[in-house]
Amino acid sequence: MKSNLLLLFTAVIMSVTACAQKDTTIEKAQTVIDHEMVVDGLTIAWGMTFLPDGSMLITEKNGEVIHFKDGTKQQITGGPEVYQRGQGGLLDIILHPDYEENGWIYMSYASDAGDGDGGNTAIMRAKLEGNQFTNKEMLYKGTPNTTRGQHFGSRMVFDRDGYLYFSIGDRGNHDENPQDITRDAGKIYRINDDGTIPQDNPFVGEPNAKEAIYSYGHRNPQGMILNPETGEVWVHEHGPQGGDEINVIKKGANYGWPVVTYGENYGGGAISDETSHPGMEDPIYYWIPSIAPSGFVYVTSDKYPSLKGNLLIGALKFQYLEHAVLNGKEVTRREKLLEEIGRVRDVKQAPDGTIYVSVEGKGIVKLVEKEIAKTEE
Repeated sequence: MKSNLLLLFTAVIMSVTACAQKDTTIEKAQTVIDHEMVVDGLTIAWGMTFLPDGSMLITEKNGEVIHFKDGTKQQITGGPEVYQRGQGGLLDIILHPDYEENGWIYMSYASDAGDGDGGNTAIMRAKLEGNQFTNKEMLYKGTPNTTRGQHFGSRMVFDRDGYLYFSIGDRGNHDENPQDITRDAGKIYRINDDGTIPQDNPFVGEPNAKEAIYSYGHRNPQGMILNPETGEVWVHEHGPQGGDEINVIKKGANYGWPVVTYGENYGGGAISDETSHPGMEDPIYYWIPSIAPSGFVYVTSDKYPSLKGNLLIGALKFQYLEHAVLNGKEVTRREKLLEEIGRVRDVKQAPDGTIYVSVEGKGIVKLVEKEIAKTEE
């Protein structure tokens, strides 16, 4: 099934490419996506979210939180104490769905709290008073600490019932963490908004299980959305060398890493000879070669007719924004937007429908859909 899908996908891309090379005359109105700089002078803006007044909160990986309002950047004090190593630092930021009533802001970050050297992924909530965070509460902290610098995961999303989902990558230890529900890392978690564990989580009551786990067998999910059509949580995650995936998250499901994968070891060599296995979930889509996906949005905005109903995914490796055209849960076509813009770390749709893209070493841009006038030979 997967190999057939890959062949179909390859044929579609070849067809689209050939058509684009062949057609030189625009026979009907078409659209192109351009961009405009909004927030410049950022280093690695890992996450962003939008306050009710339309202003923006931005996390810099180095630990800074920036409030961008009316063209001005203001640093917020009192954020979490961040463990910086490799891919670790201050990561995602989102608002509670009822933010206007309760004021809670959620941040994911690498933390050295607890025993042992190094750090692991943590989730905190806090309130914003002026330019300072107050009422800080650590809701979850992965264990054990490790000095390995990779795979912190860290994307977050609330579902329609108000549960908070977040990811922790395998922390560079795929031999132990992803398939063991008594260990953190390589998992998607679900908690209540105050950090308590929902009693219908799949592993509640199992001996020694990490009861916040909702699904397992993940490598490093750095994209997470709530599909507005289905209410499902979707993630994309980094494969090794090849085999990035899009997965639909199911309660208690095992997504296979590293028992199954479409990727291979860096430098070559098989990790597994299986791409599917009984009792393990198949991805709905995978990339070969890897694009190194980060940031994820399902477009609902009327501002971008050519993108509406489809996915946007940041491509760190190839430095563009990917537009994946959807038919239900099938990716029928892909195209590159903002080619060579730089390493795309995050992509978000604001409440007013504007789509913003974070580019490492540059800042945050907004997408602009432009119409090309009809021409004739």
